[in-house]
Amino acid sequence: MNATTRKPRVLVLRAPGINCERETFHAFELAGAAPEYVHVKRLREQPQLVDGFEIFVAPGGFAYGDDIASGRVLANELRSSVGERLVALVERGGLVLGICNGFQMLTRLGILPRTARGPLVQEVALTHNLSDHYECRWVTLKSPKNRCVFLEEGLTLRVPAAHGEGRLQAKDETLARVLDEEGYTAFVYVDEHGERTMAYPRNPNGSPRAIAGLTDTSGRVLGLMPHPDRAYLPHHDPLWRERGAQGQPDGMAIFCAMVKVARAEAR
Repeated sequence: MNATTRKPRVLVLRAPGINCERETFHAFELAGAAPEYVHVKRLREQPQLVDGFEIFVAPGGFAYGDDIASGRVLANELRSSVGERLVALVERGGLVLGICNGFQMLTRLGILPRTARGPLVQEVALTHNLSDHYECRWVTLKSPKNRCVFLEEGLTLRVPAAHGEGRLQAKDETLARVLDEEGYTAFVYVDEHGERTMAYPRNPNGSPRAIAGLTDTSGRVLGLMPHPDRAYLPHHDPLWRERGAQGQPDGMAIFCAMVKVARAEAR
């Protein structure tokens, strides 16, 4: 099998409350990867399993019911057993993706944005929406110039957001500027003119600087609040009849880009 047809192995995390693993699995399958489900209990017992994969994915949902705070329990579950394995995965050329609740988990774990080497430390929080309620709506994202190795600058996606805690808060203003000015901001919410916006509802959570997604120093980790896994088939879009079913659905862009990079770097 040559590099263009080889199927990179993708670990799709399962845990109580995660509810988007099937969509994530199918999207990677369509993109040409070989996804596999791995339950968090099994991963804690055998953390070395991470070493056999090229891509690690934490899907969306409500891990452990978000009973304490979004993503906190799952992050604590993985911290001691898997945290450093994920760092090693990235350092050897692997990729990591966190969608919505998975993004929240990666920030609490310290995998994102990880602006400095050393122990994993939480630098940002994804906290309650300014609307003070759960937001479920389609939004438009744009990728500014950033570090991510599989995102093209100017990539624009129309995907659904579905979260109650998505407002990204950096630990201080200095870090907020670093995220924005040094390429850690992977996606921002934009208006109908493609301009970054703080206006509700196009920015559904009031995230400062309209940040919707982050990457890390290596550019090999991506976390975003909206759901590409809910926009990977043409009929997912409520306007699909008007827009037509031609071309690649917006959400597939991320899955295909990750698989393409994983294949190319395995040559």
